[in-house]
Amino acid sequence: MLTPWVVAALAGYLLGSVPIADLVARRAGVDLRAVGDRNPGYWNAKEQLGGRRALPVLLGDTAKGALAGAAGVATAALTDAAWGVGWVAVAGAMVGHGWPLFARFRGGKSLLAFVGGMLVVTPLPALIGVAVCSAVSLLVSFSTGIKVAVFTFPLVQLLFDPPVRVAATGLLLCLIALRFALGALADARRRRGPPAHGEPFPV
Repeated sequence: MLTPWVVAALAGYLLGSVPIADLVARRAGVDLRAVGDRNPGYWNAKEQLGGRRALPVLLGDTAKGALAGAAGVATAALTDAAWGVGWVAVAGAMVGHGWPLFARFRGGKSLLAFVGGMLVVTPLPALIGVAVCSAVSLLVSFSTGIKVAVFTFPLVQLLFDPPVRVAATGLLLCLIALRFALGALADARRRRGPPAHGEPFPV
């Protein structure tokens, strides 16, 4: 009975591991890990390449989560497994995006993979979240808009889904929070500079 869950998780992870931002940026001669906020994701790609050239990153990273979610939902339907298989597949895509097999396990924040997955496994709340993101983006910035939409998403989801599914979404948000925390630690290390002789580098 574990087979559908394992298949969904692995399929999601492999999809999430495709380093779309790296591939797009390299074609333009840019290493996203060496410029800007050093995050191999859409926002840094947009800052370095411009909105038009970074559009494939936006669409591709979102599609990774959506395809993973669709694979999970299809696996659950074909095997009579529980609804949670879809969420596990999205989790796999987010882990793959954050720790990608095909990019030395150095990935992005997983925000767009989360959005794409939610558009499949719980579409109506996700569409409301997209509307919130769009409105805040017009008033402030895309970076702020997507963060507001993602982290208020469970409140919207409560209007449509049972609490157990909202709890599953909360676990996915913990992955995003972990990626942001690790990114903040990396930024702090860069600002600090290399350790003094004999001083251990912070981990």
